[in-house]
Amino acid sequence: MADLTGAQWRKSTRSSSNGGACVEVADNLPGVVGVRDSKDPTGPALAFVPAAWRTFITGMPERA
Repeated sequence: MADLTGAQWRKSTRSSSNGGACVEVADNLPGVVGVRDSKDPTGPALAFVPAAWRTFITGMPERA
């Protein structure tokens, strides 16, 4: 399990602005990118290696 202590969370640019389905990303830690639900900041978080995260976001469709 990745240690996300010290993560600096920011709202993803892919999140909606209406307060609905919001995702926060922390990419300030070496070797790991954290992802969590902004509505549950103390809940579980996902951890990706940076290459896997880049692959994931590259495959996301553009927002209209």
